[in-house]
Parts: sequence; C-alpha cells; structure tokens
Amino acid sequence: MNTTISRSNGLVGTVTVPGDKSISHRALMISALANGTSEIHGYLDAADPHSTLHCLRDLGVEIQIRDSIITVRGRGLRGLRAPSGILDAGNSGTTIRLLTGILAGQPFSTTITGDDSLRQRPMKRIIEPLSRMGARIQGSETQTAPLTIAGVSPLHPIEYRMQISSAQVKSAILLAGLFADGITRVTEKTQTRDHTERMLGLTPVKLDDSFVIEVVGGTELRAQRFQVPGDVSSAAFLISAALLVPRSELRILNVGLNATRTRIIEFFRSIGGSIVATRENTVAGEPLGDLLVRSSELHGSVKLEGKQVAELIDEIPILAVTLALAGCCLAVRGAADLRNKESDRIRSLVSNLRALGVEVEEYADGFAFQPKNTLIAAECKTFADHRIAMAFGVAGLVLNGQTVITQSECVDISFPSFWELLRSVERR
Repeated sequence: MNTTISRSNGLVGTVTVPGDKSISHRALMISALANGTSEIHGYLDAADPHSTLHCLRDLGVEIQIRDSIITVRGRGLRGLRAPSGILDAGNSGTTIRLLTGILAGQPFSTTITGDDSLRQRPMKRIIEPLSRMGARIQGSETQTAPLTIAGVSPLHPIEYRMQISSAQVKSAILLAGLFADGITRVTEKTQTRDHTERMLGLTPVKLDDSFVIEVVGGTELRAQRFQVPGDVSSAAFLISAALLVPRSELRILNVGLNATRTRIIEFFRSIGGSIVATRENTVAGEPLGDLLVRSSELHGSVKLEGKQVAELIDEIPILAVTLALAGCCLAVRGAADLRNKESDRIRSLVSNLRALGVEVEEYADGFAFQPKNTLIAAECKTFADHRIAMAFGVAGLVLNGQTVITQSECVDISFPSFWELLRSVERR
C-alpha cells in the first residue's frame, strides 16, 4: 500500500499516541514470570508486542484481552512449558532478544525465529553473554536467527560489562539472571532505557563513569498492575510535525517521560522547539505527562556521536528529517548499528533524503548533510521500516506537492493509526 501526503496548512488538536512498545513487551514477559495475575493497561496494540504475546502463549502462559485490558496469569519463574513448535518473533528484535534471555534458564530446548528482516539482525551480542551463563545457543553461520536455545537450570551468574549500548542486551542478561544461582551484575558506560530494571525493582548504582545493575537469581516476582504510558518514540513524529508545520499546536496526552527516553525532547528544545510538559506524574514507577507543542523556527548545526547516538538511536530517522526540512546541517558518526535495524537505516535515510534533494554523504557508520533551503516532494521508499515511513510522512506535510510513501502499512509495527491520526489533526 502507498500513502500520499500533501503540504499541510497546520496541525491542531489533542491526541494520544500508542502505548510504549518497550514497556508493553517487558510488562508481558515479567507478568508471565510472576506469581499471580497481572493486568496491563495501555498496552500497544501493534504487531511487535503481539509477537511477544503469541510466543508467551506458546510457552503455556494464559493471556486474555478484554476491553483493551491485558490479563496475564503468571506461571512463576519455573512454570513455563516447552512449546510444541518453533516460536515466531515476527519483526521484533525485542521479542527474540529478551525471550532468549528467559529461555536460557529453562529446563528445555526451544527454537525461535522471525521474518526475513529479523533473521538478518545480529544475535551474537546476546549469544555470547548467555553462553557464558551456561546456556547452549546455536544460531546461523553468521550468528543470526533462527536460534536454538538449550536452556540450563540454574544458570551461572556473571559480571558483564556491556560492549555496545543496548537495552535489549542488558535486559536479556538481567532476565536470564533471574534463573542464575547467585548475583548477576551488568555494567554499562551509557545508561540505556531502564524499563526492565524499574519493573524488576532494581536500582542502578553509579560507580565512577559507569552504571551497575545487579539481579539476585531466584527472586520471586509478584503480579502487579502495569500502566503503559504513550510511547515517546512514537510521539517524536507528531512533535516534529507540529514544530515544522506553520500554524500548528498539538497537545499529546500521557506521554512517557522516563529520563532514559526523553533525550529527543531535549534535542528538539535545543534547536528552538517549543515543547511544554504539563500534568506530570508517576504511575507504576514510570513518569508521564502531557506535551504541548507549537510550530517553531528551528536552527542549529548538529553533530551526533558516541553517547548521543546511543541515547537517540531510535529517533535518528525523524531527527534527520526534521533537521533537513528546517535547513540545518547534521553529521552522525559512530552509528553503525543503524544498519542492523528493521532496515539498513543509514542507507534508507540517505536514499530518501537524496530523493528530496538533500546532498548527503554516506559513511560506514553514519551520514552527513549541509543546509539546503529548497527541497522537493518525491516517492520515498520505506524498505518496510515503520520509522522510515513515519519520518518521511512528516516530510510530506512540509513539502510542496505530493510525497508518496511506499509500503506505508509497515507503520502497523508500532503505530497502526498513524496515517489516520495525521489526517484527523489537519487544520481545515
């Protein structure tokens, strides 16, 4: 399916965004391992979390959906059962990596795979630490899915210093640590999103220039009520649109404001964006609030590398599009992991920015462009990547003419209502 976007006269109104994808995945998994029945409110009703839900059902977890509330009857740490077939993680890297951490500590063997895109993404980053804990994990010749996990009970506790900044890898090790005989310790240089730690009741400790998280094996988990806030990564596309399109004023309700996720809001403010947070509070350990966003004159010369890339890795597509449309320059280096996402996001961004008339240099680990005041509408290929689709959909709201977004249905992975929502806030 293709979607055509035309220049907007302004975006106005009050909207909500889908539930946070990262929190939805983790709430399902931790509820499955808890003793008792948990409720999840605000769950993201999209393809990626559904992959986690279906995998957990295949592992014997009873999950019901009623009136948009997810009820999970937990089986405890030792209650999962061997699936009757191969688990399918679909397009979800979070599903396969975090579940592999859980499966590493089970007394049975499991095979988990995914779609064509997922089977190309690197899995050595979890295979290596989980193997050190005693699990036997067999991937493809290139260390990709499908993965066959011969679990061990109990696992060996380890001390692991993160080699790359990845909340998925950190979470896989911490979840595996629940099944270890002792204390598992993870150290990371740059603090990545901390939803797993919050849900497990773990408190990171700052030591010198690093963050250390410990989990005690065998810790029993209690059932709880989860409230999933709106996904700030999804809100970023609407924030960008409201900042860029003249005569816009959007209020986005109940957005997650976890400090490990809000770097994109700070970034937009740093280049002149008008974003005001109101009604801030904390629910189930996660801070949230409303965001009032008004159209703004954006400016700046931006270079992202190292820690900044790690903090903004999911938002780089919309960040790049925003700066290009605002006539700013951008250089991104040290972001080679962008090539391992739902698409090769460096190649996807460079290809589409060039189609809009931006002169872009491509590097192995990033890209760069200089300001250009006149851009053109064009056909933008999504490469079946939801973040690429939404980023260039925002571009279409600013450019003269019609911008065509190919394979636009890929937004269903994280934001199924995105195109309808854009149409609903158009100034008439």
